[in-house]
Amino acid sequence: MIKFYGYKRCSTSRAAQKWLEDHNVKFDFQDLVELPPKKSDLVKWLTQYQDRGLKYFFNTHGQDYRKLHLKDQLPQMTIEKAAEMMSKNGKLIKRPLVVDDQNLTCGFNEKTYQEVWL
Repeated sequence: MIKFYGYKRCSTSRAAQKWLEDHNVKFDFQDLVELPPKKSDLVKWLTQYQDRGLKYFFNTHGQDYRKLHLKDQLPQMTIEKAAEMMSKNGKLIKRPLVVDDQNLTCGFNEKTYQEVWL
Protein backbone atom coordinates (compact mmCIF):
# COMPACT_ATOMS: atom_id res chain seq x y z
CA MET A 1 0.00 0.00 0.00
CA ILE A 2 1.18 3.50 -0.81
CA LYS A 3 1.79 5.79 2.16
CA PHE A 4 1.25 9.49 1.46
CA TYR A 5 2.89 11.86 3.95
CA GLY A 6 1.40 15.27 3.29
CA TYR A 7 0.19 18.43 4.94
CA LYS A 8 -3.44 19.52 4.61
CA ARG A 9 -2.51 23.22 4.40
CA CYS A 10 0.08 22.64 1.65
CA SER A 11 -1.11 23.30 -1.90
CA THR A 12 1.50 20.92 -3.35
CA SER A 13 0.29 18.11 -1.10
CA ARG A 14 -3.31 18.80 -2.09
CA ALA A 15 -2.43 18.82 -5.80
CA ALA A 16 -0.56 15.51 -5.51
CA GLN A 17 -3.40 13.97 -3.52
CA LYS A 18 -5.93 15.09 -6.13
CA TRP A 19 -3.76 13.69 -8.93
CA LEU A 20 -3.57 10.28 -7.23
CA GLU A 21 -7.31 10.27 -6.58
CA ASP A 22 -8.07 11.31 -10.18
CA HIS A 23 -5.94 8.37 -11.36
CA ASN A 24 -7.60 5.94 -8.93
CA VAL A 25 -4.40 5.30 -7.01
CA LYS A 26 -5.20 4.12 -3.48
CA PHE A 27 -3.09 5.46 -0.61
CA ASP A 28 -3.06 5.99 3.13
CA PHE A 29 -2.73 9.66 4.13
CA GLN A 30 -0.65 10.69 7.13
CA ASP A 31 -0.19 14.32 8.16
CA LEU A 32 3.57 14.69 8.37
CA VAL A 33 3.38 17.76 10.58
CA GLU A 34 1.10 16.15 13.19
CA LEU A 35 2.78 12.74 12.93
CA PRO A 36 6.12 12.71 11.07
CA PRO A 37 7.56 9.42 9.82
CA LYS A 38 9.51 7.39 12.37
CA LYS A 39 13.26 7.91 12.52
CA SER A 40 13.85 4.25 11.62
CA ASP A 41 11.77 4.61 8.44
CA LEU A 42 13.58 7.81 7.50
CA VAL A 43 16.98 6.17 8.02
CA LYS A 44 15.86 3.30 5.78
CA TRP A 45 14.63 5.63 3.00
CA LEU A 46 17.55 8.04 3.22
CA THR A 47 19.92 5.08 2.96
CA GLN A 48 18.03 3.29 0.19
CA TYR A 49 17.77 6.47 -1.90
CA GLN A 50 21.01 8.16 -0.86
CA ASP A 51 21.98 8.54 -4.52
CA ARG A 52 19.40 11.39 -4.61
CA GLY A 53 21.22 13.26 -1.85
CA LEU A 54 19.84 14.55 1.43
CA LYS A 55 18.67 17.79 -0.18
CA TYR A 56 16.06 15.79 -2.15
CA PHE A 57 14.26 14.98 1.12
CA PHE A 58 14.38 18.44 2.72
CA ASN A 59 11.82 21.21 2.29
CA THR A 60 14.48 23.71 1.23
CA HIS A 61 11.89 26.47 0.80
CA GLY A 62 10.49 26.10 4.30
CA GLN A 63 10.89 28.56 7.14
CA ASP A 64 12.22 25.95 9.55
CA TYR A 65 14.90 24.87 7.05
CA ARG A 66 16.04 28.48 6.67
CA LYS A 67 15.87 29.28 10.41
CA LEU A 68 18.10 26.30 11.19
CA HIS A 69 20.58 27.26 8.42
CA LEU A 70 20.44 23.69 7.11
CA LYS A 71 21.78 24.70 3.70
CA ASP A 72 25.19 25.12 5.31
CA GLN A 73 24.91 21.89 7.32
CA LEU A 74 23.69 19.51 4.59
CA PRO A 75 27.06 18.80 2.94
CA GLN A 76 28.46 17.21 6.12
CA MET A 77 25.19 15.99 7.66
CA THR A 78 24.83 12.27 8.33
CA ILE A 79 21.79 10.22 7.39
CA GLU A 80 21.28 9.54 11.10
CA LYS A 81 21.23 13.27 11.95
CA ALA A 82 18.91 14.12 9.04
CA ALA A 83 16.48 11.35 10.02
CA GLU A 84 16.54 12.51 13.65
CA MET A 85 15.70 16.10 12.67
CA MET A 86 12.95 15.15 10.20
CA SER A 87 11.33 12.67 12.59
CA LYS A 88 10.95 15.47 15.15
CA ASN A 89 9.89 18.21 12.72
CA GLY A 90 7.82 17.11 9.72
CA LYS A 91 7.95 20.62 8.24
CA LEU A 92 11.58 19.88 7.31
CA ILE A 93 10.44 17.15 4.89
CA LYS A 94 9.71 18.03 1.27
CA ARG A 95 6.01 17.47 0.71
CA PRO A 96 4.48 15.23 -0.14
CA LEU A 97 6.65 12.23 0.62
CA VAL A 98 5.04 9.21 -1.03
CA VAL A 99 6.41 5.73 -0.49
CA ASP A 100 5.62 2.06 -0.98
CA ASP A 101 7.73 -1.11 -0.87
CA GLN A 102 9.58 -0.28 -4.12
CA ASN A 103 9.34 3.47 -4.74
CA LEU A 104 9.69 6.85 -3.07
CA THR A 105 9.05 10.38 -4.30
CA CYS A 106 9.33 13.77 -2.61
CA GLY A 107 7.49 16.76 -3.97
CA PHE A 108 4.97 16.64 -6.79
CA ASN A 109 5.75 16.40 -10.47
CA GLU A 110 3.05 15.01 -12.79
CA LYS A 111 5.54 13.31 -15.12
CA THR A 112 7.28 11.62 -12.20
CA TYR A 113 3.97 10.53 -10.68
CA GLN A 114 2.91 9.13 -14.06
CA GLU A 115 6.13 7.07 -14.25
CA VAL A 116 6.30 5.97 -10.62
CA TRP A 117 2.75 5.70 -9.27
CA LEU A 118 0.72 4.39 -12.24
